[in-house]
Amino acid sequence: MMDIVKTSVAGWEKRVEKAYKRLLSIPENVDKDVKDIIKKVRDLGDNALFEYTRLFDNYDPEEEGTYIDADAIASSVSAVPKELLDALESASARIRAFHAREMENSWFMTDDTGAFLGQKVQPIPSVGIYVPGGRNAFPSTLLMNVIPARIAGVKDIVVVSPTPGGIINPALLAAAYITGVDRIYRVGGAQAVAALVYGTETIPRVDKIVGPGNIYVSHAKRLLNGIVGIDSIAGPSEILVVADKGADPRLVAIDLLSQAEHDPMACAFLLTPEESLAAEVTSIIKDEVTSLPRRDIINRSLKDHGLCIVTKDMDEAIEISNKIAPEHLELMLGDAYEYLGRVENAGAVFLGYNTPEASGDYIAGPNHTLPTGSTARFSSPLGVYDFVKRTSVISLSGESLSRLGPVASIIAKAESLDAHARSLEYRLKR
Repeated sequence: MMDIVKTSVAGWEKRVEKAYKRLLSIPENVDKDVKDIIKKVRDLGDNALFEYTRLFDNYDPEEEGTYIDADAIASSVSAVPKELLDALESASARIRAFHAREMENSWFMTDDTGAFLGQKVQPIPSVGIYVPGGRNAFPSTLLMNVIPARIAGVKDIVVVSPTPGGIINPALLAAAYITGVDRIYRVGGAQAVAALVYGTETIPRVDKIVGPGNIYVSHAKRLLNGIVGIDSIAGPSEILVVADKGADPRLVAIDLLSQAEHDPMACAFLLTPEESLAAEVTSIIKDEVTSLPRRDIINRSLKDHGLCIVTKDMDEAIEISNKIAPEHLELMLGDAYEYLGRVENAGAVFLGYNTPEASGDYIAGPNHTLPTGSTARFSSPLGVYDFVKRTSVISLSGESLSRLGPVASIIAKAESLDAHARSLEYRLKR
């Protein structure tokens, strides 16, 4: 089910690239469908939005309601087991405490020329948050996306989440209650993204959209990026475990399975210099998967996008990991902290034998909305900084203009922008 390759055998690089470079292109049918959906929602508003909701979610928002209101959200708390409610409260507190440290402040200075300079930091006015819904609703995703927006000071937070078959998940509503969300629009898919971008009779237009979704949601965000801001183009989940001989093979196996169960396109890698560990992990996976409800998804994920790579040493394992740039990187090493400084590309790093990726999904505190598809090479986890914008502030005194203006004029003329130069020189003459 999960192949083992050795870096000592020629051709291993192609096998690795095949496993993780799975999102470099969008299927033509997906591209066409998403473009059609966007155009129809842009042109027809709610009529198109409701049509697609009936078609894809088997739910009629006109008959059953377009949103869940504050009263329904509040009343849902009583339907959630106390143990789960307490867990969501604990997770919320830890997420809030972590992200509170990310808050940026405006700053100003006066330099040696007398110029007053600075940066004004302020929240984005409105944000749409996409939360996958239905039977497999994700209350943790709502917490992870809403809380940093709240900390940033976003005034208008619009949550959209589909309710396939009309099913509303009380745990999702409980998370909404905890974070102060007072309305959830019952739409999803590319049509929900288009509605947030262009606005409809019922869905307000927003300035930025964040949150994970399927390939249709992600591609809609990709196509509309620039008309609206987006956080990232999230793909299927990824985990890469770097393990040494001290790692418990059963824990390694279970951690790999924890991400493979997400999606048939999910990616799971083990990198280790220990050939015996790789063999034992693959054997345990075969045993463990038989008892898991999502075994069909896991089998497809590991067959197409799972791999155990036996490296010549730990240095090579870290080097390969940096090339893959995984969403989740577990360093299951006795000296994990010694290797942290050598990690260049990863969405989140989990150090040591006792730090499973699942802890980051729910309770550790850092955000679980992370860069996928090797975009950790240039992207970061979702944070408060995704919900603010920065405005440069400049004020020149007479002295600073007299010192800086001639220099700027020289550069303007070198670029053949004479009006730029004159705007400086006319002031200098005065």
